[in-house]
Amino acid sequence: MARDSQAERDDAWFAPKRFGYGAGMPIAWQGWVLLGGYVAIVLLACRFVAADHPVGFGIFVAALTLAVLALAAIHTRGGWRWRWGGRDE
Repeated sequence: MARDSQAERDDAWFAPKRFGYGAGMPIAWQGWVLLGGYVAIVLLACRFVAADHPVGFGIFVAALTLAVLALAAIHTRGGWRWRWGGRDE
């Protein structure tokens, strides 16, 4: 009888923060791609959109940030909740 390890079944992209609420650093390549893509898109939008359309730029970055936060919340090991620093995954 083969046992699946936790790492093989775990599809988390981010580790939970040890203290506080939210996600910590990426722990899978998908998390790094999400984070890198977010930064790249925001930098490109800064370069080509921000000066001409500042309100549209702000709305775009806010919407993109909410989408990234939603994906991070879905793919954080143990979900998003307040943590006090214990090992209570």
